Amino acid sequence: MPFNNFSVGKDVSLTVVTSYGTLKFAGLTDFSADPMTTDLKTKLLDGTPKFGFIPDGYKGSFKLDRLDATVDNYWAQVEADYYGGKNIQAGIINEIITEADGSITQWRYDGVVLRLEKSGDWGGDKKVEQSVTFQAARKIKVA
Repeated sequence: MPFNNFSVGKDVSLTVVTSYGTLKFAGLTDFSADPMTTDLKTKLLDGTPKFGFIPDGYKGSFKLDRLDATVDNYWAQVEADYYGGKNIQAGIINEIITEADGSITQWRYDGVVLRLEKSGDWGGDKKVEQSVTFQAARKIKVA
């Protein structure tokens, strides 16, 4: 629940659905999703510049402490399917936020492709941190 009207990490829950099924990230420590845009610029005959942008999807990341082989298994399957000539389908991310007033806001990211960015560094007495990035075509308000 939010604290003094601040949204905090506990206020969000995420479900990642891939063509292989639901991907459950154990040890999730961080999630980000940012809009991407394509800039527009022109200059009128009188010399006045005009600007705009076109929404161009989303990019984001998941950071997690490695608690199991979920991410490694997912990536191994992606690689096997790619080299096996199989078509790898895009997925979705469902994001549910508990707002400060107790209401729920739900978002769906469509056309999601995931990429393993960091498999983890292994060292004595260190936790192994992994990161997965994504790109999505759209963010749609569900509720």
